Amino acid sequence: MNTYRVSCPAKINLFLHITGRRADGYHNLQTVFRLIDLCDTLTASVSAAQRTTRQDTAALDVLDFVSLTCDTPITDDIRNNLIIKAAAALLAHAYQTLSPDQIATLPAINLHLSKRIPMGAGLGGGSSDCASALRLLNTIWQLQLSSPELQAIGAKLGADVPIFIFGQDAIAQGIGEQLTPIDLPPQRFLLLTPDDHINTARLFAHSDLRRNCPTLSLHDIDQRQADYLDHMNAPFGNVFEPVVSQLSQPVQTALNYLQILSATTQTTARLTGSGGSVFLPLPKGIDNHTLQNWQQRAPCCAIVVHTLDATPLIEKI
Repeated sequence: MNTYRVSCPAKINLFLHITGRRADGYHNLQTVFRLIDLCDTLTASVSAAQRTTRQDTAALDVLDFVSLTCDTPITDDIRNNLIIKAAAALLAHAYQTLSPDQIATLPAINLHLSKRIPMGAGLGGGSSDCASALRLLNTIWQLQLSSPELQAIGAKLGADVPIFIFGQDAIAQGIGEQLTPIDLPPQRFLLLTPDDHINTARLFAHSDLRRNCPTLSLHDIDQRQADYLDHMNAPFGNVFEPVVSQLSQPVQTALNYLQILSATTQTTARLTGSGGSVFLPLPKGIDNHTLQNWQQRAPCCAIVVHTLDATPLIEKI
């Protein structure tokens, strides 16, 4: 049995702006994504069992091709899981491009997900798992889809999915699917993950949410890195931060804690995504003893994370 494994990294947003509402009801965003070394792990085993005896490949279901287990509870209807949706999207593409005989020979895959990224934390864990499933299944089924093709499929499953296929620091526009690489220095962060989640739809509907940030040029975002890497200077910020702070006391408490530490780090604490995780950039001079002390005193789970240069490669094990 062939087995493959890939790490599914989390992301942070150094800033996050809403620049307007689209005709389709979605919002246009501008942000800078960074991948970090907090990762889930997705393992794929090619099943030795015969998938099906049915000859009519048009009647085959995604669950005839893919099974999924996880070390945490899965959605009640497994078809709503983003990993299964990724498999279904790839199969839909395969049905358009492969012959029935080729479809019939696609091996069945047993997937297992080991979770470390908190759910609903603004870290993109579900989207990263989805992107990893697209990459894994594309490899195992030898569909030979390019990265841009996988990104296009992923964008239909979730706005954050493309960045994890793109696989590097990026400026994101549109709903998050328009990605431009940006060269950023390595960073490390103290990341706090309060055990609270505010429904994203509730946040987007909130009357205090700013939706009219000026659209910045790619050149300005690239050239003004000093205004959002370690520090946060106007016009940069996260439009969700004041709203989430209003609605979630655990997030506000975590952010207040990091703001106290910022007197030592001389950096700016902030929210990532639509929350509720918050993080503080750490300068090189902060030693491990100090970091351990800060983690122990934190009001919720606190870990030190580092940026990644690229999405981890798929391993055959």
